[in-house]
Amino acid sequence: MGRRKKGRAVHGWINLDKPLDMTSTQAVSAVRRIFDAKKAGHAGTLDPLASGVLPIALGEATKTVPFAQEAGKIYRFTIRWGEETTTLDAEGEVVRESGVRPEREAIEAALDGFVGEIEQVPPAYSAIKVEGERAYDLARAGETVELKARTVTIASLELLDCPEPDLAVLEMGCGKGAYVRALARDLAHELGTVAHVAALRRVRVGPFEAKTAITLDELRALAQDDRAEEALLPVETALADLPQVTITEDEAFDLRLGRSIVLLPNQANALKAARAPREIAGKDYSRAALAMSRDGAVAIGEAKAGKLSPLRVFQWETV
Repeated sequence: MGRRKKGRAVHGWINLDKPLDMTSTQAVSAVRRIFDAKKAGHAGTLDPLASGVLPIALGEATKTVPFAQEAGKIYRFTIRWGEETTTLDAEGEVVRESGVRPEREAIEAALDGFVGEIEQVPPAYSAIKVEGERAYDLARAGETVELKARTVTIASLELLDCPEPDLAVLEMGCGKGAYVRALARDLAHELGTVAHVAALRRVRVGPFEAKTAITLDELRALAQDDRAEEALLPVETALADLPQVTITEDEAFDLRLGRSIVLLPNQANALKAARAPREIAGKDYSRAALAMSRDGAVAIGEAKAGKLSPLRVFQWETV
């Protein structure tokens, strides 16, 4: 027999408000230590210079990470005009300068051109892989990194404030793969200047919002009183967009064994009516549904021909 993996079987999501100057990996490790959890992961990297919503999955919730990664995101950020840096944020060295400071009216007029499906070249300092290597590793090693443009979706883009001539505060809603730093670069070029992101905060990832997020200090305080699990959100939190079907304990037993269950006509019709295009991690989940028993999430299944066949099953180990 193999060695048992250390840690406790803790299942659920932590809606963490990641602090500045901490990597996403470090944040996951900190949360995992607090819970002494066997397994943990996060739903979308936040740079050390960014704060805000970092959903962290524990235990069986890690099976739903791809769904959270595909969820829409909202970022609030500050652009500093007149200086473009190597990293397109405040961490890098200034490589281009401009004396142009766009007026509020000009900024607002330019925003519509960046909403919808647009072509965007990711920053050289990004986690995208180039021939097996992370782009940021190559850039830091002094190599020239040329990334191809790709199509991203910007759902909304709004100018919130211009507190001073050098600064503009914006909010962007976007899909997976969009870069705030690239948006700031391209917007500046459109306005005849250069810029970088001076501050960045993620305020939403799907159902996870900043106003309900918990800080590491708050989580540690709860842990000192043996109350850390009060901060846990259900495994199904990341599956809010999936239609649900309520099943019996016998049906839950079958699904956990990998068997299909027969749907009642009203269940099958309801799931068919709720069907929508959903591509998660490159797979078609348009027929997917969440099977729920009285004890919680049982499985993500595919509804087809009057049956629900398990795709991902949740196993509730408790020791």
